[in-house]
Amino acid sequence: MTTTPRAQAGSRASASPATEPTRGWTIATRPVGDPVSAMLLREYLVDVADRYYQLHEERDSTPEEIEQALAEMPSDDLAPPRGVFLLARHDGELAGCAGVRLMDERTAGLTRAAELKRVYIRPAKRGLGGGAALLAAVETAAGELGAERIALDTRLDLVEARALYARHGYREVPAFTEGPYAEVWMAKELG
Repeated sequence: MTTTPRAQAGSRASASPATEPTRGWTIATRPVGDPVSAMLLREYLVDVADRYYQLHEERDSTPEEIEQALAEMPSDDLAPPRGVFLLARHDGELAGCAGVRLMDERTAGLTRAAELKRVYIRPAKRGLGGGAALLAAVETAAGELGAERIALDTRLDLVEARALYARHGYREVPAFTEGPYAEVWMAKELG
């Protein structure tokens, strides 16, 4: 599956008011175990881990902490038949990733829900509409998996991510996961 965002190539006529310009972005599925996917997932984890450790301990993460986190929080469920992993390119350059997986109703308390995971845009490509492009593609993929809503958890310090989600119709909901990194829960109805 190759997915292009709603506002591909600057066509704003079909874009919703909350959609940012997404000129030059293409989104395509990629196996989550692929070396390119693994590289972006590692970059994502280093980015969010460094932010966490800078905030709480005034230091960056260590390579050992990243390896431990990769082992403790695998992404292999972002694969068919219950998940999808997407890579974003901007003007042909690898620029980001996101994943979605169907949720267990008992875990989420949400029927027919999918969970947004591992949203990442490389720092040099931020502010160019890649987050909007990825969200549009993830929402399409979640719908194709049969989801009626999409949910996520995030941290309070990830203010840019929370603002992106809010601009695209995600609203805060009661907690549906537990863990040291889940501080804000959001969801959006699809369709």
